[in-house]
Amino acid sequence: MSTPAFGTGPVSGEGASGDGPIAQVRTGMRVVDVGGADVGTVETVKMGDPEAVTEEGQTPQGGGLGDIVRNTFGGGEPHVPEQLAARLLRVGFVKVDGKGLFGRDFYVPADQVGEVDGDAVHLTVSGDELTRES
Repeated sequence: MSTPAFGTGPVSGEGASGDGPIAQVRTGMRVVDVGGADVGTVETVKMGDPEAVTEEGQTPQGGGLGDIVRNTFGGGEPHVPEQLAARLLRVGFVKVDGKGLFGRDFYVPADQVGEVDGDAVHLTVSGDELTRES
């Protein structure tokens, strides 16, 4: 049984979400919305787990100081309401470091990644439609 990868790059190969353009996404790539606007840079790629129903089991458990630090400084992705988090974990997602003075990070479900061309990830939606980190 394979474990879904969580990291800074793609996992090639198997599973429904590994078959799409998200498999070509790499950390540091530019992210461009459907209108051609630069919306940020890829921070993290999480390949989907079609069997994920909740966030349970997707992050290390323990309750110690390490978990507090991890959850405060970037662990436990994605940082969105539970129902949306479950969907993102099932289909996979790209976390994008938003641009601009007030740019917040946001999440792009794998099914909104249209194509990868060179160093750019092209989305199928506008930047206004993306889910912001909570």
